[in-house]
Amino acid sequence: MNVRQSYRSRLQIATLLVLATLLTACGINNIPTLDEQAKAAWGQVQNQYQRRADLIPNLVETVKGYAKHEEETLTAVIEARAKATSIQVDASTLDNPEKLKQYQQAQDQLSGALSRLMVVSERYPDLKANQNFLALQSQLEGTENRIAVARRDFILAVQKYNTEIRTFPGRLWHSVMYSDLPVRETFEATPGSEKAPQVKF
Repeated sequence: MNVRQSYRSRLQIATLLVLATLLTACGINNIPTLDEQAKAAWGQVQNQYQRRADLIPNLVETVKGYAKHEEETLTAVIEARAKATSIQVDASTLDNPEKLKQYQQAQDQLSGALSRLMVVSERYPDLKANQNFLALQSQLEGTENRIAVARRDFILAVQKYNTEIRTFPGRLWHSVMYSDLPVRETFEATPGSEKAPQVKF
């Protein structure tokens, strides 16, 4: 009797070890891992947009010192920045396509206002030679490039996540264990925004 119980215990332990190994190797953790990667990638998109927003007050002040007659353009930039920073889409609202669309539209409006500001700066040679303005130009160009990279990384992260929950075995695990995690909306860039805006001074 003791031999049988010992044999059953060993068999149960061996079975549990085999099942644990199979579950680990079958991708059960892929869905939450990819979900977190998509959220982290979105965090980088927001981080870069915030970096751009942080540069704008200094840029506006620098331009204002040289281009006093461009009040309408400066006001448009300030208002677009205020609108862009007022809409926040964090990981908890990332699955809301309407909120994502509003966020992107506000960012696109800010990009447009910045482009108009750059065109205005062409009229002021002293402004274009200002060291502070040149430094801000460099930072803004770098930030626009970082935004483009962050958006691309987010699109790829969402693609991996969505593919995982729509293909086998991820689809099985999603329906059994992770049904509360929806298919993610990918970043939908407006036409022409796949390229970073050219900032020329």
